[in-house]
Amino acid sequence: MKNEKQKLTLDDGNIVDAQTPLIVSASRATDIPAFYSNWFFNRLGKGHVRWRNPYNGKDSYVSFDNTKFIVFWSKNPAPLFPFLPILKQKGIGCYVQYTLNDYEAEGLEPSVPPLHGRIETFKRLVDELGLGSVVWRFDPLILTDRISAEDLLHKISNIAGELRGCVEKLVFSFADISSYRKVGRNLSDAGINYHEWSEDEMVEFSRRLADMKLGLELATCAEKVDLSEFGISHNRCIDPELICRLSPELEPLIRNSKTDKGQRSLCGCITSKDIGTYNTCPHGCAYCYANTSPVSARQNYLRHQQNPDNDSII
Repeated sequence: MKNEKQKLTLDDGNIVDAQTPLIVSASRATDIPAFYSNWFFNRLGKGHVRWRNPYNGKDSYVSFDNTKFIVFWSKNPAPLFPFLPILKQKGIGCYVQYTLNDYEAEGLEPSVPPLHGRIETFKRLVDELGLGSVVWRFDPLILTDRISAEDLLHKISNIAGELRGCVEKLVFSFADISSYRKVGRNLSDAGINYHEWSEDEMVEFSRRLADMKLGLELATCAEKVDLSEFGISHNRCIDPELICRLSPELEPLIRNSKTDKGQRSLCGCITSKDIGTYNTCPHGCAYCYANTSPVSARQNYLRHQQNPDNDSII
C-alpha cells in the first residue's frame, strides 16, 4: 500500500498534484483533536489540505478522496465528539491514540485538562467508538528529581484502575531527552532536573509493570530495548491489525502494508499520511519534542485562530 497521486483543482482554479492516502494520521506533530477539530473537519468537507514539509519547507497537497481510516493522536480528544457522526456518514473508520498521563502535581503538562476530566473523556470516547478504538498511551515516562520509577508505576496503576473495562492496551515509551536538544533546553529553562533512563532501569521498570498484572496488553513505542521476556511487544501505532478489526472491509487493501519509511527507524507504523504541523500545539508540555518552545507554539496557535479557514493549520 502506498499513497497514490491525483490531480486536484484548488479553489483558485490552479491544478496541483495531491497525495490520496488511504490512512490519515492526525497527528504526531500536533494535537489536532484538542485544538484544530473545527479546522480538520472543515478541510475534510472541502476534500483536501495543504501540508508543509518541516524539513524543506515545501508545500504539498493531500486529497481525502481515497481516505477510509483516520488515526487521531491527542491528550484531549473531547472536541472530537460533535464531529464523530461525520466520519460515520462518510464511511471513514477511526481510532484514537489517547495520551493519558498524570503529571499534574509536577506541572509538566500545564494546559491539559484535569486528570479526572480526561479519564471521563476516555470512557465516553469508548462508549462512542467501541472497545479497542481508544488506545491508552502513558507517553513519555520521564524521570526527574520529583518523579521516580516508583511514582510512575503508582500513577499507571491508578489510571488503569479508573479505566478498567474500557481499555485493552497500554503503550508507553521512555523519555529520550538527549536525542532532542530543544527538549533538554526547555526542561532546563523550566527548572526541571531530569534523568535519562538507562537500559537496566527500563528493564527493571518493565518487569515491575508486567508484575502488576493490569490485564492490559503492554507495548512500547519506538524503543530499541527488548522487553519480550515480560510479554511487552514493540507497538505499531498505525496498526494494520487494529484497523482491519475495526474496518474489516479494508483488509484486502492493507494486507501487505509495509512500515512507513518516513518515520523513525524503530517505528512499526504502516504507511499513512500525517497532516499535522510542528510547533502548533499549545498544551505547553515541558518535555515536548514537537515544539521549538511553548511560546512559539502558542503564537502559532493564535496565528491559526486569525485564519481558521486556511487550507493548512498555519
